Amino acid sequence: QLQFVESGGGLVQPGGSLTLSCEASGWRFGDYPMSWIRQVPGKGPEWVSTAKASGITYYGDSVKGRFTISRDDVKNTLFLYMDSLKVEDTALYYCARGDYRGSFDSRILERNRGQGTQVIVSS
Repeated sequence: QLQFVESGGGLVQPGGSLTLSCEASGWRFGDYPMSWIRQVPGKGPEWVSTAKASGITYYGDSVKGRFTISRDDVKNTLFLYMDSLKVEDTALYYCARGDYRGSFDSRILERNRGQGTQVIVSS
């Protein structure tokens, strides 16, 4: 059974920073790419970033240069450091097993993600 425990969300002012964490279990964490996805009410999920098992990382255009994804394969934990936060970064952020760059099947995402941690960027 796949399990994800996201944490680190909260309320932050524009320009601030947050670090999200995702502790995962139920599979060989180091063998899979891991991603951060975000979603706002009324909109579909938006891919944010992916860290491949090789360590190669990818970022969406809206977060490139501000967010940093990393992973600790010993502790089975995925991180997302978010800097220079903007109001438009407000969303529910969840981690997911897999690579969700480009188009993806939302049904696969639903079976491979956590419940998320809320990030609110507001003054």
